Amino acid sequence: MAADAKACAGFTGCPSASYLGYLAHVGLSVPLRRLARETGRHASSFSRAMRRIEQLREDPILDRCLDRATANLPGRTDVSDLPFEEIMTMTTQALATPLSDSQIEREARRILRRLSETGAFLAVSGGMELAVVFRKSGTTTTRIATCPVTVVEAFRLRDWIAPADRGKIMRYTITAPGRTALARLLEGDAARKRGAEAAPHQVSGERLVMGEDGSTRTMRVNLAESPLALLARRKGSDGKPFLDPVELEAGERLREEFERAQMGPRVGQNWDRFLTVHDGGMSGGGDRLAGPQDARNRVTEAFSALGPGLADITMRCCCFLEGLETAERRMGWSARSGKVVLKIALERLARHYGLVQGNQHMA
Repeated sequence: MAADAKACAGFTGCPSASYLGYLAHVGLSVPLRRLARETGRHASSFSRAMRRIEQLREDPILDRCLDRATANLPGRTDVSDLPFEEIMTMTTQALATPLSDSQIEREARRILRRLSETGAFLAVSGGMELAVVFRKSGTTTTRIATCPVTVVEAFRLRDWIAPADRGKIMRYTITAPGRTALARLLEGDAARKRGAEAAPHQVSGERLVMGEDGSTRTMRVNLAESPLALLARRKGSDGKPFLDPVELEAGERLREEFERAQMGPRVGQNWDRFLTVHDGGMSGGGDRLAGPQDARNRVTEAFSALGPGLADITMRCCCFLEGLETAERRMGWSARSGKVVLKIALERLARHYGLVQGNQHMA
């Protein structure tokens, strides 16, 4: 049974085994000695784990999950005659969130990936249904993603995130188990081994990138460092950040919408009509594809507002995570011209999103 508990703890559909044992003890009165024996742990070690969870309940998200799970347990008071496997099934079902395994994995690929970026954290305010991922760079804090609070609960029960700051607004950051789960989802067993050898701030994965002829292909990239984030850290000749906060926010909003648009059973959306350099384009038409149509419509409207040239550089750098130098070379531009054009594109995109007024100049 110890092996089963460990396997469950690593599977995206199961909460951490420690929470399952805790719930069995406090909700079903299973003795600690039996829990320790069945899971192959020493009784004193298991007791310390239970005390640690009591301390962790200062986290309102975890506390709410455990309270709800306790209320979901069956009413019987004596489970001493039940097989341990059945007890664990009861606690697993009680801790279940409304999300399916596939939904949890999909959100993990999106949210854990953004939390892997330098300076990223997830903020949850009491009573709100949505949580927000921010990235802090210097004195600038930018919203880069959102997710339902039910996703935060699922991540917390799996120990993929942990509190970094307590208060009216709770802050969470990705944990080592969270990075491992993300690596497993993105790369499989072989890639997870490579990720263990990589630097802690790196998260390898695959993204669609543009080929020389305008077609798309998958390429391994460091998902923790997007071209936009790198550009945002640069300074202009006046010593100020090269990108204004609203320009950075506009680019991140487009990336979030683009990633939502790419979700679904088929993600080969045809974006090539917005590219100025292509020869044959991407395969497949957008009209026949199933998926999050609202997000696709918003991305299409944004690209249309930018126009062909500006949409091209924005799509390459913000959506496909193509580096500026690579984009310049493939578009036939002179060196260091890409960042200037991208800044112009982001300014127009910020106006499209209503982040600045039409006649307002962004210094």
